[in-house]
Amino acid sequence: MNDLLLMKFGGTSMGSAERIRVAARLTREQHARRPVAIVVSAMSKVTDLLLDSMRKAELGDQAALQANLQKLQDRHLETCRELLPKAPQENLLAGIRNVIAEFQRIAGGILMLGVRPLRSVDEAVVTGEKLSALLLAACLDSEGVPSAVVNGSDVIVTDAFFGNATPLMDPTRAKAQEKLRPLLEDNVVPVVTGFNGATPDGRPTTLGRGGSDFSASILAAALDASELWIWTDVDGIMTADPRLVPDARVLGEVTYNEAAELAYNGAKVLHPRTLAPLIEKRIPVWSKNSFNLAVPGTRIVSTLGAPGGARAVTSMSDVVLVAMESSSAELSGTRVMARALDALDRAGAEVLTFSSSSYRQNFCFLIRQDELNTALVQLEDAFALELAHGYLKPIEVDDNVGLLAVVGEGMRGTPGLAGRIFTAISKEKINIIAIAQGSSELTICVVVRKNGLEKAVQAVHAECHMGVA
Repeated sequence: MNDLLLMKFGGTSMGSAERIRVAARLTREQHARRPVAIVVSAMSKVTDLLLDSMRKAELGDQAALQANLQKLQDRHLETCRELLPKAPQENLLAGIRNVIAEFQRIAGGILMLGVRPLRSVDEAVVTGEKLSALLLAACLDSEGVPSAVVNGSDVIVTDAFFGNATPLMDPTRAKAQEKLRPLLEDNVVPVVTGFNGATPDGRPTTLGRGGSDFSASILAAALDASELWIWTDVDGIMTADPRLVPDARVLGEVTYNEAAELAYNGAKVLHPRTLAPLIEKRIPVWSKNSFNLAVPGTRIVSTLGAPGGARAVTSMSDVVLVAMESSSAELSGTRVMARALDALDRAGAEVLTFSSSSYRQNFCFLIRQDELNTALVQLEDAFALELAHGYLKPIEVDDNVGLLAVVGEGMRGTPGLAGRIFTAISKEKINIIAIAQGSSELTICVVVRKNGLEKAVQAVHAECHMGVA
């Protein structure tokens, strides 16, 4: 099938009856020209509500659980009534109640047991996507566009790493072709739940942070789509966060590598895993704003003609710097690093930067704040003996830090660029705590104190003339 367009609508783009109508209109317009498949996120803030409900159930707080269930039901029933004329509402209302009843069943089991098994969480947390898919499909049908709701677990096959599963592309391709291709050939729009999949033996899984974007890219690759459009509430990929830098601008095009580095280092547009399935097939991605249709957005492609210098700067403040140091010359620093990285892998923590000193046998790494507790548990378990006997100094944690990352394909081999970046930061009287740069020279990462992060971003953006088209 030629010219297949896969579109993904994020939580804000599905956040109300009005936004769902916009999503349906965009789908209808494209469906008139070519085959279209859709992936949806939960309505904005619904996933947080579901996770909070399961936490309340685990704590035995039945009243809070019931209050959350009522909020969940009220929001979706109200959206249904706003979205559709009265006659077609009944089937959709029944479908919404059935999906919420299934979530209530799982939450009730958690309440009874007092624990939240990861497998149960994965099965329940996709409730928001199921409800979004029902709403959008019903809206499309009411506007004369034939559609069908498809559970992501029926088309995306993953490993059994609950909470952050990895797709198995060959069986996913086979299932996607089997389930979705006939719908597309019949001119039906599949509306697929994002964020979820299932193991080969059918156990529900989720795809972790950025999972709905990841679902969309997995299916785009599996179906050999010609393009993937990701609809969000921002105009595209920008040279900096416009809340920090008023003259930040939208980049018309970026490479897969640039987009992945920006996402990995704090840009909110997409998750770096999103791009992985698309690179081999060179499927272009558009990041578009469903709230501002006049702006074309950013196109993400494999290469650019002549990318120049640093193209964007991004930052993260919800990070911590963890330092480890051997206190015994007999303890190999290299071996400590290897074991520490292995412990971080077991914790599922992403290492944002890593820096070491060969003489003092110490090193530090930056991770996300919400991954710290799990990471410390794994590190302290891995080094229990060394810590107990003083071979390893106590692990130090510094949470008064922020990460700044400068990204650009054209930075490769540009002499003096790093010096200009560091000078621009130092002119603002901001101390640089740690620096990291990969061998690709695509990204320079700088760790500074939190209170200097905003000024550092502004200084680098100005120094590299990123606000100039």
